[in-house]
Amino acid sequence: MELRQLRYFVTVVEEANFTRAAARLHLAQPGLSAQIRQLERELGQPLLERGARSVTLTPVGAAVLPHARAALAAVEQVTDTVDEFTGLLRGQVRLGFVSGIAGENFDLAAVLAAFHSDHPQVGISLSEHTSEEMLDALRHGDLDIALIGLTGTALDATFGVDIVLDTAVVAAVAPDSEPSRTRITLAELAERRLICLPRGTGLRGVLEHACAAAGLEPEVAFEAANPGVLLQLASHGLGTAVVPALTAQEAAEFGVHTLEITDPQLRGQLALVWRRDRPGNPATKVLLGQLRIALTP
Repeated sequence: MELRQLRYFVTVVEEANFTRAAARLHLAQPGLSAQIRQLERELGQPLLERGARSVTLTPVGAAVLPHARAALAAVEQVTDTVDEFTGLLRGQVRLGFVSGIAGENFDLAAVLAAFHSDHPQVGISLSEHTSEEMLDALRHGDLDIALIGLTGTALDATFGVDIVLDTAVVAAVAPDSEPSRTRITLAELAERRLICLPRGTGLRGVLEHACAAAGLEPEVAFEAANPGVLLQLASHGLGTAVVPALTAQEAAEFGVHTLEITDPQLRGQLALVWRRDRPGNPATKVLLGQLRIALTP
């Protein structure tokens, strides 16, 4: 029995599918299936029930699973203990963040540059996804740390959460369309052609939850992953953009006029999120600490 076989077994269980597990492990599916069959032969019992669409645990597999996870965790702890004892940081940290995060408030590049200068043997992978996708990646162990937009729905206790930005959500329109107006109710907003971030993002979730609570069904005419693109579309009169609050200077630069959303007011929150129950390797712990210091107000 090899550790990699246990890792393959745990991944197949988590994905409930050989194809998805193979993609996550960057393996060919036939090779993954062969490794699992070899593990089952060595143990003398089937661990998985292979269905047409999904994979489930046999009673023996269910009994083996916690021991497989414990063995993998123990090996990780051995490596981490040696690294901490010698003061050596190495390995890989996987950081996810929402599109459009870079800016004056969040200089991620500066934090990562300082970390890399101190710990050049640590590799850092960066990826942009929706908040929903990043939460799933954190749950499955495919990300170590993420900067996500919150929808207002509470996260479960397995996640550590630091709020790094709390801001009003506003409506942005072309500057000459309603120059004297300063407010718009949620009900009025829902009757317009809206320009929004995609489904799965925090800001879109905030809007959808508020509308659902009020019995409203908004029409989204345009979607884009970057708030700057939403503002450009709104400035050309293509609809009303739902975006984080802007300063007067920012609104002028994008060529839009902003309206406060009322009844109810909407708030957007950006958060640094990680797994409490999987503290990660020493490099992850150090980078998480630096990010918390640099980004948390």
